[in-house]
Amino acid sequence: MSGIRTNAAAELLGVSPNTLRSWERRFGYPSPRRTAGGHRQYDLSELEALRRALLETHNISSAIQVARQRGEGPSSAARLVDAFDRFDENAADRVMEESLAVRSVERTVEDLLLPALEFNQDRKGREAEFELACRWATGWLHAARRVAPPAAREEAVFLFDASSSLDVEALHVQAMELALRRSGFRVLLMSMNLPQERVARAVRAIQPLAFVLCGSNATLEVVGRLVYTARQVAESAPVLEYRDATPVTGSHSIRSIGVKPSEAVTSMRAVADGNAIEVPLDLPDLDEEAVEIALKTAAS
Repeated sequence: MSGIRTNAAAELLGVSPNTLRSWERRFGYPSPRRTAGGHRQYDLSELEALRRALLETHNISSAIQVARQRGEGPSSAARLVDAFDRFDENAADRVMEESLAVRSVERTVEDLLLPALEFNQDRKGREAEFELACRWATGWLHAARRVAPPAAREEAVFLFDASSSLDVEALHVQAMELALRRSGFRVLLMSMNLPQERVARAVRAIQPLAFVLCGSNATLEVVGRLVYTARQVAESAPVLEYRDATPVTGSHSIRSIGVKPSEAVTSMRAVADGNAIEVPLDLPDLDEEAVEIALKTAAS
């Protein structure tokens, strides 16, 4: 592990050695190791993470909290966030390439890309950086999808997307789609707002193993229409949800396939292999009258 002595570490952070040691005593961060002679040696990755966090927060307790969450190094989302903050798409490409050299596409997406996007979301004064991050990530995921291997299974998964175009949830949906494709499934991703008859044609064409509700902007009426279509065209295919896409609060009867792409893949494999998640096609029990109205509207 690389490390530097106290004076050099303090200079890197722009503080005195005494201040650095006081942070160590008070917060336990940065946490140096001791040499055989008892000298402190600070880890460069911790120092760099703290330096960047201090530039953002200007408060040591907040900076330490951010630095601990973000980490540093080739496998950290912090470097991707830094690339977005500098509007440096080439640097973002390099961070992802370095990660792909030591880990899979799936782990790179879950451990780097999605955490970096979530960190960028809702940062005051960083709207431009967030938009760049979303647009760059959309392009990266589309490129990864284009080079995904052909489907190795007969089963198809129909994804209904209710997310916005520049939205973290939309990128979560795209990441899940990529993971399902790379695991061998046939996947069709379509908007929830498609007319019922067009959805029915697509359902008949692919005969899906399951329907999955995705995104954060669905309405109860739209979900009711989709469930009605599922009942009419592919009665045996369960309706599932991803990342709490069902537009109700509290408990309901549409089962979740998880909140991460890897969890979605595991759930769909279980369904395909006969270890089915027993998911009724009924909508949430919390507002049965509203559901029946939605279904009657869909049928008319």
